[in-house]
Amino acid sequence: MQFHHHGYVSGDPRVQPAAGAGIDRPEDLPDEVDVLIIGTGPAGMITAAQLSQFPGITTRIVERRPARLAIGQADGIQARSVETFQAFGFAQRITDEAYRIVEMAFWKPDPEDSTRIIRTARPEDDPAGISEFPHLIVNQARVLDYFAEFMRNAPTRLEPDYGFEFVGLDVDDDREYPVEVTLLRTAGAGEGSTRRVRAKYVVGSDGARSKVRAAIGCTLAGDRANHAWGVMDAVAVTDFPDIRRKCAIQSGEGGSILLIPREGGHLFRMYVDLGETGPDDDGAVRRTTIDQIIGKANAILSPYTLDVRDVPWHSVYEVGHRLTDRFDDVLPEDRGRRTPRVFITGDACHTHSAKAGQGMNVSMQDGFNIGWKLGHVLEGRSPEELLATYSAERQVVAQNLIDFDKQWSTLMAKRPEDFASPSELEDFYVRTAEFPAGFMTQYQPSLLVAGDQHQGLAEGFPIGKRFKSAPVVRVCDGVPTHLGHHATADGRWRIYVFADPAEAGAASGVSALADWLGSAADSPLAATPEGLDGDAWFDVKVVYQQAHTQVDIGRVPVMFKPSVGPFGLTDYEKVYATDPGADIFEERGLHRGGVVVVVRPDQYVANVLPLADTGGLAAFFAPLLAAAPRVQRGRAFA
Repeated sequence: MQFHHHGYVSGDPRVQPAAGAGIDRPEDLPDEVDVLIIGTGPAGMITAAQLSQFPGITTRIVERRPARLAIGQADGIQARSVETFQAFGFAQRITDEAYRIVEMAFWKPDPEDSTRIIRTARPEDDPAGISEFPHLIVNQARVLDYFAEFMRNAPTRLEPDYGFEFVGLDVDDDREYPVEVTLLRTAGAGEGSTRRVRAKYVVGSDGARSKVRAAIGCTLAGDRANHAWGVMDAVAVTDFPDIRRKCAIQSGEGGSILLIPREGGHLFRMYVDLGETGPDDDGAVRRTTIDQIIGKANAILSPYTLDVRDVPWHSVYEVGHRLTDRFDDVLPEDRGRRTPRVFITGDACHTHSAKAGQGMNVSMQDGFNIGWKLGHVLEGRSPEELLATYSAERQVVAQNLIDFDKQWSTLMAKRPEDFASPSELEDFYVRTAEFPAGFMTQYQPSLLVAGDQHQGLAEGFPIGKRFKSAPVVRVCDGVPTHLGHHATADGRWRIYVFADPAEAGAASGVSALADWLGSAADSPLAATPEGLDGDAWFDVKVVYQQAHTQVDIGRVPVMFKPSVGPFGLTDYEKVYATDPGADIFEERGLHRGGVVVVVRPDQYVANVLPLADTGGLAAFFAPLLAAAPRVQRGRAFA
């Protein structure tokens, strides 16, 4: 964490100085805002958290509840989400309080007595080392609390506006604030009254029954599996030996349980198989009582028993897989003729079973995706065409999730005798580990993602996939660190320069690239407006092949040591060397002649280029910066 560059900080360094919309922020909801977010679920909160880093943008987030969520329904936090939390500054803190999954147990009928279950396998959760971050279980409400804290500490001092329910909207592109939203006051002063708020953009994160989705003419289409599950959070006394381990349990008498221990050492969640539901069920299964769910769980667990002492939350649901045909308000016939004004995220545009643990995770990536794009467009960094990439990118991800979830939920509902092999369920779990961990997303070539003509220069950083961090050593102080962990959710593009073998300061591909980045009119950094730090829009880092003791930081080009803050202090934390225990060039298949890796603000690799291909780098960023004033910035790195 870096601070003091604006002056001495004696308090919590996570609290950023108020700026822009955060100075004298009005307590009451304004009549006009730049972005209005509907719903404080994970998708809405991460969108708001990202936008809270843009001081010049007025963002508000409304919620029909009167206060914060107390008990969340989602709890699975995949490693990709923890990577994302690192960017928002709370990965370590939430890991400390969460339950960590390191292995999963599979229980099946005893071949010698099918009335009993026995443990048959216990594979590692991440045997391939997909991420340096763990797989966690923690209450959704705590995730929202951390995002709320981040927003409060951000320059805009963003806080949710509770007690407002979305009623409807009207879009007129001829208005300065084209989207007029009608809200109903559900709590507090004026309860029962309506008011209108005008916005430049609206993000609907209002759940599976989204009224924003309905307002823009989208519908969820898909199917039901006609299979019901009872789910409960509980504390109990039991002789089941794996009560503190994630388990898939299949009984010989029919029925399955997915057991997920919760944070705190005692609480656990059980998804209990309630069996098939007929087409004429008419919702009768939803009237299953908690006592019936507990009874079914005990039948499946035999010979073990479960003495449930408290159930803070339970529900009954039927598996459904649904997806909208678009994630914004632009009709197919209008694509390319107008840009979106209204977006939907999370459960508003995709629903699926809870057992794959993906709902909250994929929803947060929806919000991360649209958040920085709105920030760049509203600040004038990028053209409005950038916003069309949200629906194009995220709809494919949601479809892939639904396809995966259908396979997983179908397997979980199977009777043991129906499997092709005794180990089919655990084999699927291990074989597909990268997908539920959140790392199979790969965005296709677009305005934001280049082609793969130079992919061979950086085989470990696949274009379109998330930037997989690796160990390096910071040159200025010799501190080992992870390269990707220094990238915060500040809306900046990352340009990672992996150096050729030449020493720092010698005439080389790196020195030539540094000169071009800092002085050329077609350098992307030239778009950074006057008055901002030279690295305000682009975070440029260099990684040398030598050990840190062999890199003379005094000879490193000034491009990689920018002046920051009102005192013009030198930022030394952009210069790295290889870690002797894990050479990043070897770990990520980086070409020893040097390579440039461009990473988006939401941590996805956008381009891979040779060091000398400054023309390719300029061409990639040119359409993304078309709306921005292009000002010479060479002096910022002197």
